[in-house]
Amino acid sequence: MVSEIDIIGMLQKVLRRWKLLCIYMLVGAVVGVVVALNTPKWFKANVVLAPELISGSMGLSESLSDMASSFGLDLGGKGKQSMDAIYPQIYPDLFASTDFIIPLFSVNVVTKDGQKKTYLDHLVQDLKIPFWQKPKLWVLTAVKKLKERNAAPGTTGIGKMNPFRLTEDEEQIVDMVRGSIGCQIDKKTNVINISIADPDPQVAAIMVDTLQVRLQAYITQYRTKKARADERYYTKLQQESKEAYLKAQKAYADFADSNQDAILASVRSQEDELENEMQLKFNVYSQIQTQVQQARAKVQEQTPAFTIIEKATVPNKPSSTPRSMILLLFVVLSACLHVVWVLIISPARQKKCTQVVGLDEE
Repeated sequence: MVSEIDIIGMLQKVLRRWKLLCIYMLVGAVVGVVVALNTPKWFKANVVLAPELISGSMGLSESLSDMASSFGLDLGGKGKQSMDAIYPQIYPDLFASTDFIIPLFSVNVVTKDGQKKTYLDHLVQDLKIPFWQKPKLWVLTAVKKLKERNAAPGTTGIGKMNPFRLTEDEEQIVDMVRGSIGCQIDKKTNVINISIADPDPQVAAIMVDTLQVRLQAYITQYRTKKARADERYYTKLQQESKEAYLKAQKAYADFADSNQDAILASVRSQEDELENEMQLKFNVYSQIQTQVQQARAKVQEQTPAFTIIEKATVPNKPSSTPRSMILLLFVVLSACLHVVWVLIISPARQKKCTQVVGLDEE
């Protein structure tokens, strides 16, 4: 038969040793205050935008995709039906890529104190490290100095980053930035929420605005890559056809001027030939000029439009765990440790001591 748990008796047993409970909670409060004061505050800024999607197919499949989206399901209709290889669902992977993160380090930011510096300098100089991580930092610094003694000059430290080969320091900073960037996609509406966390609220707002600007530039460059290549090609042909037309025009004009009084049929025939050639060159030039205008219109057509629903603003409240919650967590944890000590550890030790005394008496 399963014995019932005497909760009231257990509670009385715990409260009977209330002085020890107070000591545990006092120690927990002290530790909680120390940890809370040494935990840096992080501020999260975010921006919300809706991208323009290029639909590659219409009809029943799109209707089914819309119906599935209303129930929170993603059949790949809105993003994947498009002929676009970079659709919103892979934007988080884009933000996490090293090639996207490294150019962010050169962005100029202004801290809340008015200091102007690059984002990399801000991370290296202004980031506060909790005291419990400093021993690890000291060890890493000692190892780094040892490596620098044995390494060739100019091969260590944070300088101009090479995405193909990062140093240990550079890789740590890239990983830290990667962890601070967030990107959530609403599958129903494809609305994008971009966020970044930073100890400085103003830097967080500047960087999240930079993220959305660079995302738009990246997607625009990708979408219009083929159209811009066509535009450059037709522009080159336009220049060549224009030069050919001007050359033919000059040849015709020179021949006509020098043979104004000529009455020979052969001369008139050659003049007509030059005129026809000039007209042909002009027709080619005119057609290519039309293609250039069409290519430019195609670039504009392929340029995506992003609607910013919520702009970046400087956050006033930190997004990290409040210090009061950290203090409360340590107090509750210390009280739980007291309960474990009174109900489990202390009775077990007393039982073990009793068994040892019994064996000694035998």
